[in-house]
Amino acid sequence: MRIAIVGATGLVGREMMEVLEERNFPVDELIPVASAKSVGKELSFKNRTFKIIGMKDAIALQPDIALFSAGGSTSLEWAPELARVNTTVIDNSSAWRMDPDKKLIIPEINGHELTKSDKIIANPNCSTIQMLVALAPLHKAYNIRRVVVSTYQSITGTGKDAVVQMENERAGNNANKVYPWPIDKNCLPHCDVFLESGYTKEEQKMISETHKILDPAIRLTATAVRVPVMGGHSEAINLEFETDFKIEDIFELFDSTEGIVVQDDLAKNLYPMPLHSRGKDDVFVGRIRRDHSRENCLNLWVVSDNLRKGAATNAIQIAELLLKRNLV
Repeated sequence: MRIAIVGATGLVGREMMEVLEERNFPVDELIPVASAKSVGKELSFKNRTFKIIGMKDAIALQPDIALFSAGGSTSLEWAPELARVNTTVIDNSSAWRMDPDKKLIIPEINGHELTKSDKIIANPNCSTIQMLVALAPLHKAYNIRRVVVSTYQSITGTGKDAVVQMENERAGNNANKVYPWPIDKNCLPHCDVFLESGYTKEEQKMISETHKILDPAIRLTATAVRVPVMGGHSEAINLEFETDFKIEDIFELFDSTEGIVVQDDLAKNLYPMPLHSRGKDDVFVGRIRRDHSRENCLNLWVVSDNLRKGAATNAIQIAELLLKRNLV
């Protein structure tokens, strides 16, 4: 089993290698791929050393699976080339997510849709993944009509340069900024670029991807905020259902759903926090309470490590599902 990681030197690429090793994914040969400036450097994986190579060399090796985390333009250019040599590409960028001919997959929700002919598979946006893992069982039980979500997103979602910016600011150095304003001791209601609608691209992703994965009838509005946090993304979610519910049934539903951990003990100040989600693959749900301002409405607080379940882990869970079902 040959596994290529395209973007191996980035935050998500490195996380992918950690997750592959932790989950004991059957990797006979790791093929780390990066830009020209990194070619020839070495990476360690399972006590072995592998040299970073370029895309053309990676295609010549015909990997079984290629995990992409190198940006949309790289994926648009090279994912089809790998698909032509029968490599199954799992792409973490936004390049293929809304392509009607490509599957957008969260294994717990719609992994059953995958077939052997799916050679380019899209990994959803990090903020969408954790939200929909929590929403899917609720939608099945009560039919979600409307979602209002505000996100509090880790700087790691922007990449290594954002981490450097925050560390520089904390050291009194304001050089090398990737955000238009300081991020340390600040919150930026600005994730990705602004669209003509006034929403950001990140906010629109959550709307469009929810419609593609879960249900196009769900009405959703989002406000995405970047915060000076390292451990993961947090989301305040307000839901309106078609039918009424009992709070105890909501807890029971979450407790019985794979991939969800309920942290909701107010007497012990127990609730999800990015501080405790770092390095974990679960989606943590808490502050579960009825919204008394409107009928059939519920409030949730949802936290997950955006580099893990929001990116690397979800991609590798897709790969695991492909192996389990003999689709590669």
